[in-house]
Amino acid sequence: MISIIQKICYRRIEMDLGLKDKVAIVTGSSRGLGFACAYSLGMEGAQVVLCGRNEEQLKTALSNLHNNGISAVGITIDITQAEDVEKLYDFTMQSYKQVDILINNVGGSIGSTSFENLSDDEWSRSLDLNLFGTIRLTRLVVPQMKDRNWGRIICIGSIFGREYGGSMTYMTSKAALTAFTKHLSMQLAPFNVLVNTVHPGSIAHPGGGWQKRLDEDPEGMRLFITNNLPLGRFGKSNELGDFVCFLASERASLITGTAYNIDGGQSKSLL
Repeated sequence: MISIIQKICYRRIEMDLGLKDKVAIVTGSSRGLGFACAYSLGMEGAQVVLCGRNEEQLKTALSNLHNNGISAVGITIDITQAEDVEKLYDFTMQSYKQVDILINNVGGSIGSTSFENLSDDEWSRSLDLNLFGTIRLTRLVVPQMKDRNWGRIICIGSIFGREYGGSMTYMTSKAALTAFTKHLSMQLAPFNVLVNTVHPGSIAHPGGGWQKRLDEDPEGMRLFITNNLPLGRFGKSNELGDFVCFLASERASLITGTAYNIDGGQSKSLL
């Protein structure tokens, strides 16, 4: 006789991600990886809040989402500015009244590759971009997630936050982001607020750095792919977006405090 527990464990469940009408903020979402995350969430029924520094790119992104039947709003801000982070949060609350999901995607490389030539200003700008903007926005959304006993926070890091690579400021700030995410996950676990990090490898998308290099130096990029990318190609932004969407869903209810490489085997690290 099959026990009740076995019946529960083995019953067939449709892969409904449970995201309909959830409200998601995605930073740096006017293009690239952030837009891919917003699109995947929106196609699963989430209501998404976009932000970016370029107003025209933001309008184009919103139009794309609306044309696909996605509920989305957007605001032009600079995530490195504390007052703009508050504007984003207030805008979201005015638009949708709550925040269920936060995708901290903004990031980038700043400064010289040589330690001796790095200025305090370059260190500060890199940390503002890759770490402090995330901390400030997360601090704003956490209280209501705790009150509702549900939330998802996903930080987009980099494989170079786990192993050597990229510029010194980038690697350092992304490693700090990973540590922040891990510690936060332990504090929020009792409130069913799940916190994880996703580490992309080399992903090409229109307007991105890798796509520019592919266009300008196809032979050099062919060699790079051969030597560094086991799958023989760059990643696609939707591949990361779909994984982030899953982590944000009801189906990822046992996953917190974890870091995932989405890199097609590019990373050389064991852990």
